[in-house]
Amino acid sequence: METEEPKDLLVKPAKIISIVFHPLLMPVYGMAIIFSAPTLLGYLPFNVKKLLLLIMLVNNILLPLSFLPFFIHRNIITSWAITERKERNIPLIITTILYCITSFIIFRLPIPLFLKSFIFASAFLSFMITLINLWWKISLHSVGAGALIGLVLMLSLKMLTPLDWYLISVIIAGGLILSSRLKLNLHSPQQVWVGLFAGFFGLTASMMLFQKLI
Repeated sequence: METEEPKDLLVKPAKIISIVFHPLLMPVYGMAIIFSAPTLLGYLPFNVKKLLLLIMLVNNILLPLSFLPFFIHRNIITSWAITERKERNIPLIITTILYCITSFIIFRLPIPLFLKSFIFASAFLSFMITLINLWWKISLHSVGAGALIGLVLMLSLKMLTPLDWYLISVIIAGGLILSSRLKLNLHSPQQVWVGLFAGFFGLTASMMLFQKLI
């Protein structure tokens, strides 16, 4: 009688981590970090925080997700996970357009420049990885992880506030994200590391540029 091979107990946690830290959720997590951190931005009126989170929730999470059933129906993608590089092109283009719309809306609001620069940087990152994906598969999860690390560093430097525990938390989260993508055999080590550094440097550089130009 044949016995089944023991299942890898780390696969399920890796899947959960990939869902919890889905790329679409990362900018919202970024906003949550900005609003909860002990800086001046944390004292923004609750209605302002709620409005910004609502705009991002609708424009950058619900709307992109609402396109997925149509993409599957039209055979543009074969699964909800969209693991194939070529299948990511149209969803990424749609996501980038929606980020640009979000940036336009938020740019017109009377809110601190740091918040505007973060949204602009998120749109820039979406555009950047869309271009990269045309030729090479990059880990979108890792891009998001790198962006969160960059955001905490930028927040700490610009607000002149030590955010050690926030930084430790996002670094640990980044390690878990990269490990989960490798464990699920969805990316190579090169793809996750390039994604991490692309997210980090792409976000920090575009935020600094935006703040200098505006």
